[in-house]
Amino acid sequence: MSHFQLSIILASASPRRKQLLAEAGFKFTVIPPDIDESAFLSDQISAREYAEQLGLAKAKNVAVKFPSRLVIGADTVADFNGQIIGKPADAKEAEQITKKLFSTPHKVITAVAIVRISDGTELSESDTTTVYPKKLTAEQIADHIKSKSWQGKAGAYAIQKNGDEFIERIEGSLTNVMGLPMELLQRLLERIVD
Repeated sequence: MSHFQLSIILASASPRRKQLLAEAGFKFTVIPPDIDESAFLSDQISAREYAEQLGLAKAKNVAVKFPSRLVIGADTVADFNGQIIGKPADAKEAEQITKKLFSTPHKVITAVAIVRISDGTELSESDTTTVYPKKLTAEQIADHIKSKSWQGKAGAYAIQKNGDEFIERIEGSLTNVMGLPMELLQRLLERIVD
């Protein structure tokens, strides 16, 4: 049975994750998790651990309601010199994040978790991409904040919409920066199917 035929649930409200899965040919249902992301934040935790814990919590939150289905959860954060940068709460925070992240290379980490309660399946790994930003002018930053395209995006930007305008180059997976590292997802699914 190929993993394209699996009965998958995507535990995410992200339109980009949905798009990436659909473009890869997966059949799936979208059921957003109901968890408080702020409850997971801690000074004692690395950006990678935070993303992995949150991705797993999202998958488990939905998997409990559908024990026989394979549930994919994911979480994306930006790592700025060890500081975890998630989704901005408002325009002011989005501006602060944009000024910070677009001054120096930073990492984008997406954790992928796959959970199926019925057979005890529980996998969680993450992928890291280094993003080399272009230096933005004050005007470009102001336009970005006005555009509201930062809403709901870790690090306050979405690479595929206007990535070229902001990004010099990346080292690693592009789909990872978009919110769902497809190469990692394929590897994890292969471990389940085999």
